[in-house]
Amino acid sequence: MTDAQYTTLPQWPNAYPASGASAMLKLLNEDFIVTELPQQLPSGEGEHIWLDVEKNGANTAFVAQQLAEVAGVQERDVGYAGLKDRYAITRQWFSIYLPKGETPDLARLQHPEFKVLSQSRHVKKLRPGDLQGNRFRIVLREVSGDRDAVEANLKALASHGAPNYFGAQRFGFEGGNVEQGRAMLAREIRVRNPKKKGIYLSAVRSFVFNEVLALRIRQGLWGKTLPGDVMDEAGRPTGPLWGRGRVITTDQAQALEMGVAERHATLCDGMEHAGLDQARRALVAWPVDMSWDWPQADQLVLAFSLPAGNYATSVLNEILRTTEPERHNESAAVE
Repeated sequence: MTDAQYTTLPQWPNAYPASGASAMLKLLNEDFIVTELPQQLPSGEGEHIWLDVEKNGANTAFVAQQLAEVAGVQERDVGYAGLKDRYAITRQWFSIYLPKGETPDLARLQHPEFKVLSQSRHVKKLRPGDLQGNRFRIVLREVSGDRDAVEANLKALASHGAPNYFGAQRFGFEGGNVEQGRAMLAREIRVRNPKKKGIYLSAVRSFVFNEVLALRIRQGLWGKTLPGDVMDEAGRPTGPLWGRGRVITTDQAQALEMGVAERHATLCDGMEHAGLDQARRALVAWPVDMSWDWPQADQLVLAFSLPAGNYATSVLNEILRTTEPERHNESAAVE
């Protein structure tokens, strides 16, 4: 794919051999359980009420709307650290700005799709990214194919991690957010809504990162460090989140990244002029405390934790091919 049209997403390569196996994902909400791992817990004092919420079949934005309505505040006064899937059972924190008056007992709130487990006060609002990561428990049903090949990939993932691709959810239906972002950056369309603009910029930036990671895998560089790589705090190589500023890789790593940027010049030049600063992202998603079990011959249960911004789907894609029921097309990304 080049600078022409970005109407479909490419097939980015896997790091490990395809197992040939397949399974059904999220047949039931309880097949996908996500628990947010917060950066901190509420102190008990402050102008914000923090709520520990479990939701079942609701998306994060909907819960935020409901909480704002019950608390009698604007939606902008409700904060959360990350989006969680709708078709799942998820547990995450919300904050509500309520500096004055009596503190409502929101734990008494009754709703068929979510419940408040506890509440306490804190000094700050929850903002996107204010989390360590997420803990997943995933049930894969109707598993068919070579179980030995699946086991081999599971062991490889536990030992070497998965490509840290941004998940398909980041790019919108059939990748449409990338093409919208390209058109916006090329000034073919004007996007006035700040939220939509942010979504399109995020999709474009994520696309370029995935292209760099995919090229490294195609060139047989998975799990290897290149001369000139920029390493993260764990000593692992990173890829570019494009924006203005100097590309800080050098040598072979810089040549690879600049080659991708040249192929997607409209995207990269546009991001440099859109106010985004250069940043880096780990090329490897490392599942922590990963375990798995086969309670039935055609059922695989996985458990693992991922840092904030990593996608569980990137891990699953390295194990087998998953299919979701049609109703799940609008589910949000878990980050």
